[in-house]
Order: sequence, then structure tokens, then C-alpha cells
Amino acid sequence: MKLNETFLSVKLASRKLALMEEKLINEVLNAVADAAIRDKDIILAANSKDLQLMNPSDPKFDRLKLTVSRIEDIASDMRNVASLPSPFGKVLYEDVRPNGLKLRKISVPFGVIGVIYEARPNVSFDVFSLCMKSGSACILKGGSDAYNSNKAIVETIHGVLDKFGIDRNIVQLLPADREATTELLHANDYVDLIIPRGSSGLINYVRKESTVPVIETGAGICHTYFDLAGDAVMGAKIINNAKTRRVSVCNALDCLLVHADRLSDLPELCAPLADSKVIVYADKPAFQSLRGAYPEELLKPATPESFGTEFLDYKMAVKTVNSVEEAVNHIFKYSSKHSECIVTEDRKAAEYFRRAVDAACVYVNAPTSFTDGAQFGLGAEIGISTQKLHARGPMGLKEITTYKWLIDGEGQVRK
Repeated sequence: MKLNETFLSVKLASRKLALMEEKLINEVLNAVADAAIRDKDIILAANSKDLQLMNPSDPKFDRLKLTVSRIEDIASDMRNVASLPSPFGKVLYEDVRPNGLKLRKISVPFGVIGVIYEARPNVSFDVFSLCMKSGSACILKGGSDAYNSNKAIVETIHGVLDKFGIDRNIVQLLPADREATTELLHANDYVDLIIPRGSSGLINYVRKESTVPVIETGAGICHTYFDLAGDAVMGAKIINNAKTRRVSVCNALDCLLVHADRLSDLPELCAPLADSKVIVYADKPAFQSLRGAYPEELLKPATPESFGTEFLDYKMAVKTVNSVEEAVNHIFKYSSKHSECIVTEDRKAAEYFRRAVDAACVYVNAPTSFTDGAQFGLGAEIGISTQKLHARGPMGLKEITTYKWLIDGEGQVRK
């Protein structure tokens, strides 16, 4: 393969990184945070080139866009990662066997992590900081939509690594073409883990094609159920925040489920959405409740395709249900197992929802917009895992380590 030399260079660099002192790692991460702000004009100029090639009405446009404020937030996240305890070298389990053998299970770096992502240049900084802090080298495979942005970001990181005398191969950006993706997915001799971030199409492709182990960070089809015992004032705030805080991210609300006996509250629940011009696709009962109360041009009849859709836009479906059980059944059918929410003052309903809903994150009286590594105190995240093996939910430092067993003996032999 054409990229084998690159992959080998990253693998060799990962061995050096695994032996690096935590103090030096933290110094580098803080220096990269400083460099991101110092180089903001260069990064924003590169980002502007990418933005000029994308239609502003494309839902990916907001994900692609960098601003001074967003770069400052990225730098803050990197400093947070630097301040966190190292996740590797931790004793996870220990025991002394009857024969005197001493066992320890300790956390260790994965080695080399490949991340495939679309129009999200912030991911380049996030992945680098998390991987370096957890002792793993990283291979970045961004999409063509963000290539100029990603290239400028990696050049900033490499500049800092050069000053510290650290092998710059601990982070490498691959070409934006599809061939590079294919090679990465089959780099079994060099790469220990692949993490895809992006659309369901990208994730499904990676899952089917990769011969390297994959952790899925799935699409976010998120629901909020407004229960019979829900507080309408609270519900309106939660729904609005979950839907409109940032529509292009995976934790944004896609479908509101409302108890049939609370349809009279639906206009109040949806009223704040009108300020953001959210298009509501409502089933028949919900449509009748909203008619005349919600802007006519923003109210549409729901179709079967309205449910189970990740809109990534100022759009939301509304479905009427007759019980919390029916709400859970709807979620079971359409959920991507990312984040789900119930708004209720009924403890029994809340507990049933918690136990019955199969998702990485289940909320009671709080919006799904909180599903985020930084919000969970993880510093940042490398993705939101929707699978059940190894990691689930926001994947921070601990989730991107593995472990090994250390055994100390005194000459024992097995009978």
C-alpha cells in the first residue's frame, strides 16, 4: 500500500510516546493550545477556503465553520485535557494467587488510533490532545470538505512538536481521497483501532469495510418524551435547548414525543422553537393542537420518513403517544441508541424510562445537548460511542486506553 511508510512511521512514534513522561505531555498540550490561538488567523484563513466551497445552507456548514471563539474553546478544552490525571498506568485490578503469583491489571495506551471524520476540523485538535494524553499516536483522516483547515491545524501541532524535539509522526494527516480511507481501514499491521465520526453512511461503510477493530460513534437520532406528569415550563426550555443550541451536532433533538393528555400544552412546548424558525413535522393529533398556534409556514404534516431521521437542521418531528410505555416502544424502533430524554415529575415514570430505554445516555429533566465529553468532565471527547463493547457514550481519556496483565513471580512453575 502507498501509505505503509506513513503508517509504519506513526507506529514507531507511538512506542516513544508510550514512554513519555506525563509532565512533558502536559507541557506540549498547553503549548499547542497557545499555538492554536497564536495561529488563529492562519487557521481561519484556511477554514475560509473550505467554507467558500460549501453551500451555507448545508447542515455541515456550521460544523465546518471555525471562529475565534471556537478556537478559544478548543484551546480551553486542550488545557482541560492537560490538567486531567493520566489515564494509563492505573492499577485496575490486583490479586495474589494461592501459589504466590502477584497479578496486576493496568491501563495502557492502545498504540495507534485512526480517526475518520467529515467536516469537523475541531476534531483534529480534540483527537490529538486526547490521544497524546492517553499515550497513543493518531492518524487523522478528515474529509475533503475540511482539508485546508485540517492541514493548517496539523501544521500548527507539528510546529510545537518540533520545538520540543518530539517525533511529529505521533500525529499524521492523511490525504483527503477515498483511497487513503481504504488503506487505513486495512492497515492491520500498523493501526490498533479505528474510530469513525460522521454520518450514518460513513459509519456503516467503516463498520463493513474495516479489518482493523472499530468503535462506532453512531449517528444521533435523539428523542425527548414529554410525560403526562411533565412540567410545561421546564419542558419548553429543555426542548428548545436540545433542538436549537446547535442543530448540526449528534446530540441535537430530532423527535418530540408528547403524551396525548398533554397535547393542550404542545403550543407552549414548541413556542420558543418558532424564534429559530424550526420546521415541525407533526402527526395528526399534534398538528391539530399546533394549528393556529405555531407559524403556519413552519408547520408540516409528518410522514413515515419524519421519524427515525437525524435532521442536523432546524427541523423536528412530533409524535403523540398514550403512555410512557408507548414512548419507549417508539424510541426502541427509531433510536440510534445515542441520547434519550424524559420530562416528568413522576418518579415511577422516570425510573421506568431509565431502565427500559436502551441508549448510551438517558436523561431525566435535562436536554440531550449535555451529551458531550467536556460537559461530562472528561476534558474533551474522541466521539460518542453507541455500541456496547469496550466503550459507550462520550469517549474520553479512560475510554481510549486498553489494559494488560503484569505477573510477578518467584520461580513458581505450573504443575
